[in-house]
Amino acid sequence: MSAILIFLAGVALIVVWWMARQRLTSKPWLETGQAGDLPRLQGSPLGAAKIGLGVFLAVVGALFALFISAYLMRMGASDWWGLPLPKVVWVNTAVLVASGAALQWAKIETRSDSRGSVNIALMFAALTAVLFLVGQVFAWWQLTEAGYVLAENPANSFFYLITGLHGLHILGGLVVLGRTIVRAQSGRSPETLALSVDLCAIYWHFMLFVWLVLLALFAGWANDFADLCRGLLS
Repeated sequence: MSAILIFLAGVALIVVWWMARQRLTSKPWLETGQAGDLPRLQGSPLGAAKIGLGVFLAVVGALFALFISAYLMRMGASDWWGLPLPKVVWVNTAVLVASGAALQWAKIETRSDSRGSVNIALMFAALTAVLFLVGQVFAWWQLTEAGYVLAENPANSFFYLITGLHGLHILGGLVVLGRTIVRAQSGRSPETLALSVDLCAIYWHFMLFVWLVLLALFAGWANDFADLCRGLLS
């Protein structure tokens, strides 16, 4: 339970940091600038899109938090047998990190409106995201071939369910990333492209954070950390 509370606290800190970046406490009537600068103000659709994504990520974080809580509570039963992590999972983690780094690179390049570099970075991010999903399917195949099938024990079921849910969120992000690539190649305005890339980058970083938490959970690190927290609180 300590681990899930820490995870929820991390999600809350991310949301608070997000709200601070969106300058929700600013006074828009004191903002100065020309009429052409209005799309950059907090009350614009651009700011609303970022706030909307922040709310969505908070919901996604709560969803994964519930699954992690159920995982930690269920693993104490006598019929629970942990399954080994395939080595390809670590490769998949590195690939997902590379995908997030590519989107961060694209975000930086949008500031100088370097369309060529942005296109390359976005394509690389999409390619590595696809490789991550393929790697996850391969990890599933390795486990089933080794006899760790879905209905064998609750640990297997939780692993397939949670990693599948994470993969679905990556797949949904790929759809949005594909639209962003189309926008980059169709000559959209720098402001619109920068917003799309920024949203994709933040979403990817959040999903990477969730994956690292899940990896720690499946590898057993989260259990040791939870025991440490219990010892400190008791």
